[in-house]
Amino acid sequence: MSKTKNIVVIGGGTGTYTALLGLKKYPVNLTAIVSMADDGGSTKILREEFGVLPPGSVRPALVALSHAPQAISNLFQFRFAEGQGLNGHNFGNLFLTALTKQLGSFEKAIEEAGRILNIRGRVIPSTLENCRLMAQLENGEVVEGETNIDIPKHDGRLKIQKVWLEPVCRANPKALEALKETDVIVIGPGDLYTSLLPNFLVEGIREAVRQAPGEKVFVCNLMTKFGETNGFSAKDFVSTLEKYIGEGALTHIIVNTKRPSPERIRKYEEAHAHFVEYDKRELKEKKLRVIEEDVLRPMGLIRHNADVLARLICRL
Repeated sequence: MSKTKNIVVIGGGTGTYTALLGLKKYPVNLTAIVSMADDGGSTKILREEFGVLPPGSVRPALVALSHAPQAISNLFQFRFAEGQGLNGHNFGNLFLTALTKQLGSFEKAIEEAGRILNIRGRVIPSTLENCRLMAQLENGEVVEGETNIDIPKHDGRLKIQKVWLEPVCRANPKALEALKETDVIVIGPGDLYTSLLPNFLVEGIREAVRQAPGEKVFVCNLMTKFGETNGFSAKDFVSTLEKYIGEGALTHIIVNTKRPSPERIRKYEEAHAHFVEYDKRELKEKKLRVIEEDVLRPMGLIRHNADVLARLICRL
């Protein structure tokens, strides 16, 4: 009898949420390793006022893995739109902060929230140390904080030369343990510099990924992001990842073959985001097995189709 596959998804935000949402329908052992660099909005205030690690990073992953009634999942995603002190806060973030203070540990808070949401799988912070994401631009300017990189106040046309964490952080031992036992590592989808790479800037993660058995799959982004990946092709995404993980670390790439309609793409282009093109020959030169598929959600925001993505990953 074949053993149940262990799948680890590395990232953060809506991309990781999408990947987990599809994968949880399969008989696999799922683990999400999420970035701890988030410092915007509700999360920023809670980090500063309560000294907690970023709850906004783990909340989407917990909700994605939930098998609780829909009303409970919806509650964890609810954002207050009014009220002095509450406006802009997310209920799930407040809940995780309260659990952290009550139980004395962010890890215990995640476990308890996981029980309440009846999750199948695990959500593991990439580090348990407080860190800040930094970026140096091509003109030498240094940008401090994930939010300032994600929503640039500087000239967003400038390329990012390198990113790092301050202070240097050690990996969460549970993340390293999960990577040792994995059959498939899924990187992405997600914002390259602010959701994916912060995980590999943590001491120990890069080495653990390189040494891990099994396949290492990069789910390529559908659209570029202004201030992060202007003009990037699929090869540029891979080259940047390899700069931080190491050349030859990835085994597969999933690329999208379906171009969104002009109507869907228009508002993205207004925000200087463009469809990510790929050249199969270039990707094969990087020794990658290229999986070409229509992975575009049929309507609404330009996001990956969770079910198609999961089917491709589980077929490996």
